[in-house]
Amino acid sequence: MTEDALFDQAIDAIDDANAADPRQWEHAGESHPRELWFSKRHYDWVLKLQPNASSALLLAARSQHICRWESPRSDYPMDRPGYLKWRSDLKFFHAKRAAEILAEVGYDQATIDRVGELNLKKNLRKDAECQCLEDALCLTFMEAQFDDLIADTEEDKMIKIVQKTWGKMSEAGHTAAFNLDLSDAAKSIVTKALS
Repeated sequence: MTEDALFDQAIDAIDDANAADPRQWEHAGESHPRELWFSKRHYDWVLKLQPNASSALLLAARSQHICRWESPRSDYPMDRPGYLKWRSDLKFFHAKRAAEILAEVGYDQATIDRVGELNLKKNLRKDAECQCLEDALCLTFMEAQFDDLIADTEEDKMIKIVQKTWGKMSEAGHTAAFNLDLSDAAKSIVTKALS
């Protein structure tokens, strides 16, 4: 099997897994399985930020939140330590699911390990591919979920969320964020967070 065929088969398998998401995401008047839609946006952002992205980076982008609904937040205590434990466990859950799919389609162990490193966000500031993936995740959040979170969150807390998100991003990510078509409410929060 060619490298391109192997890659396409892996992407199809990841998409099939995410298409089973029972939760729906509304976008442009259409309903999509939530994690399928978000995985495609992460992938698209990676390609915008790094047009020559490696296969491992693209596979990590597509599988970053694979089958997330299978590990719900409600399974953990509803406090800050519970949230942090959930987020930590999710990284390993996603990396494991991605590794299983990549092994099933026939990827070599080196690629599987690299996708896992990216899914686990190891060496975030030192690894350009990992940083690109983090930028893509942050940009997807700002593009697709920002306004909903603003509507449900006190302004002071929202400002802290933006400051934390901004701190995870690179200069390239910041530039892309400034070019997003944000709502007036989102622009106001970003301005306050960065002032």
